[in-house]
Amino acid sequence: MDGRRLNPRFDLWNHSPTGFEWGYGGSGPAQLALAILADHCQDDEQALNFYQRFKWAVIAELSHRSWTLTTEGIDRMLDSLRDCNRAWTVCVRAKT
Repeated sequence: MDGRRLNPRFDLWNHSPTGFEWGYGGSGPAQLALAILADHCQDDEQALNFYQRFKWAVIAELSHRSWTLTTEGIDRMLDSLRDCNRAWTVCVRAKT
């Protein structure tokens, strides 16, 4: 980001009124994942669709010491999550 505070986006979902966390899969990490994706994607629906998976794939794995997420890294992870989503959809449709 450009030095500005990350909006927690409680208007989309209020997981953690006490703030952001990372390094595990709880409510603070869910709020951070949602806030990052809402800011990154500039698309609330897309953020809501992917933030829980992003939490488990990225936020839960972040070190408590220090970490950096890049635009490119977020894009790569979103592409991977979208690919998994498409594969899952094809699999479900094939079973019906």
